[in-house]
Amino acid sequence: MIRLQRTALALTALFATGLSSVAGQGLDLPSVFLEELTWTEVRDAIDSGTTTIIIPTAGTEQNGPHMVLGKHKFIVNYASAMIARELGNALVAPVVTYVPEGDVNNPTRGHMSKAGTITFPEEFYMKLLEYGARSLAVHGFTDIVMIGDSGGNQRGMEQVADMLNAEWASEDARVHFVGDYYGNNGFREWLMDQGETQETIGGHAGISDTSQLLAVDPRHIRTDRLAPGGGFEDSGVSGDPTRASVERGVRGIQFKVDAALNQIRALMGSR
Repeated sequence: MIRLQRTALALTALFATGLSSVAGQGLDLPSVFLEELTWTEVRDAIDSGTTTIIIPTAGTEQNGPHMVLGKHKFIVNYASAMIARELGNALVAPVVTYVPEGDVNNPTRGHMSKAGTITFPEEFYMKLLEYGARSLAVHGFTDIVMIGDSGGNQRGMEQVADMLNAEWASEDARVHFVGDYYGNNGFREWLMDQGETQETIGGHAGISDTSQLLAVDPRHIRTDRLAPGGGFEDSGVSGDPTRASVERGVRGIQFKVDAALNQIRALMGSR
């Protein structure tokens, strides 16, 4: 297991090279992450043409006994940095980690039945997204991209994008909901082409999720707790995470990034 972690860390370092810094429209910035910049750096970046901002969303939810609750945050932050660098004129806002995960009044269902999962009512989640987008538009960001790494946050992003775009029909700013990143990226189909099945891939905390987090930061995987189906009934795992690998994770994240880039460019090109 130690050898696996060392290999994963080495590959992750190679994969991550250059993710933080960004060269925008003639302006070098120390980071693509909004929270790592000063307000004057952001102002100058906008003035120089860096007018796209990504708002990532990610559930704080159980991921079985082998994977941390912040899995989605770590993956989407990493992928968003890749997307921002590829676009060349984009920054990444702080990840929204409070998303709909179930009902606090009926916590025996879904992820809420497991300790540590945090849920947020849909209407408040949407209001958070709305005012995040409004704030960024006020400062001059004209293309606000919403990307979610978990299922419960997709509908709210789409509804907020539709609402703000209708309101801003005569304005410069637009909100782009990028659902292909999560729901139409081709990674699951690729895994099946590699000989996996619906059962081994699973639907949660299985091969796909575990591989991606291994690629991003293997310290967040408890390798001694990897087991098919989580190893016990009601573990929260669907699939066989023992079949995960860093190499598969690198491929999976690239599928997501490519799908997002294709949709972003199509949405911006249709303006």
